[in-house]
Amino acid sequence: MKLLNTAGTDTVAELLTTLRVHSSVYCLSELRAPWGFQVDGANVAKFHLVLEGACWLQVDGVDAVRLAAGELVILSRGERHTMRDDLESPVLGLDLLIAEHPLDDQARLRCGSDGPATRLLCGGFALGGAIPAPLLAMLPQVLHMDAVSTGVIGWLEPVFALVRQEADRADPGAQAIFAKLADVFLAQAMRSYLVGAERAGLLRLGPLADPHIGAAVMLIRDQPAGHWTVQSLAREVGMSRTLFSTRFRRAVGESPMRYLARVRLGQAAGYLATTKLSVDAVARRTGYADGAALSKAFKREFETSPGRYRETRGTVGILQVR
Repeated sequence: MKLLNTAGTDTVAELLTTLRVHSSVYCLSELRAPWGFQVDGANVAKFHLVLEGACWLQVDGVDAVRLAAGELVILSRGERHTMRDDLESPVLGLDLLIAEHPLDDQARLRCGSDGPATRLLCGGFALGGAIPAPLLAMLPQVLHMDAVSTGVIGWLEPVFALVRQEADRADPGAQAIFAKLADVFLAQAMRSYLVGAERAGLLRLGPLADPHIGAAVMLIRDQPAGHWTVQSLAREVGMSRTLFSTRFRRAVGESPMRYLARVRLGQAAGYLATTKLSVDAVARRTGYADGAALSKAFKREFETSPGRYRETRGTVGILQVR
């Protein structure tokens, strides 16, 4: 076992410290229930920040996510997704919605009926500076962050007051202010989430040389709750079980099942640090039967309980099994 010094000079920790996010705000959506829109998939990371009200996010293969004011969702692969006030509300394609309700000069979208209002800041982003693209690949398909869990609630309210003023007044330059706000939220969310992956030893600074094993690694990262076995992973990448195991260990440095366990626990640590999901809910998202099974595995790997990890936001030194 090795004591991981979270305040030391670890290369990945330094990269996370210097993480730079460059966001582009597509629009400030001011919507009154009932409303709903669908965004096509694209190879650009996307985000939605809820400024007021509440809504639902739906992505194929992922449980619907309820979002409230002060919460952010990141779609790291730019997946096709749906946003709406209620799971039963009708949905239009975003392009069609904008065609029917053109954006104003301040890039505001206003539509819906006369129900409760929701305000969304919608956009895309890219990573800059020394952060390599594979770090973005470590994020789950849908990363949901709430302000309380990540410790930013202290400055959130005055910032949101400013945002509401900007949204109400529609003065020139508001979009630039919104983009700066999004930069902060996005950087905080990714840093909080990736620290769990770092402590599980999962962050790599370059792609794997073996494309077949790289494909298997991405399957594990994108679908940690899948019922994976060595045989099923080998089948997915068109290899025999024996050859797959040998090449996986050579490329990654450990067995496929050991890597799967660490991905699950690294993602669990990320959810604990960035959301209010119960331990049982985190367990379901990361491939464990229940909270008890996750807690047992988590404590064995990190030598601390999920609850304790959440309380400290992962800021204490963690014993990492090698």
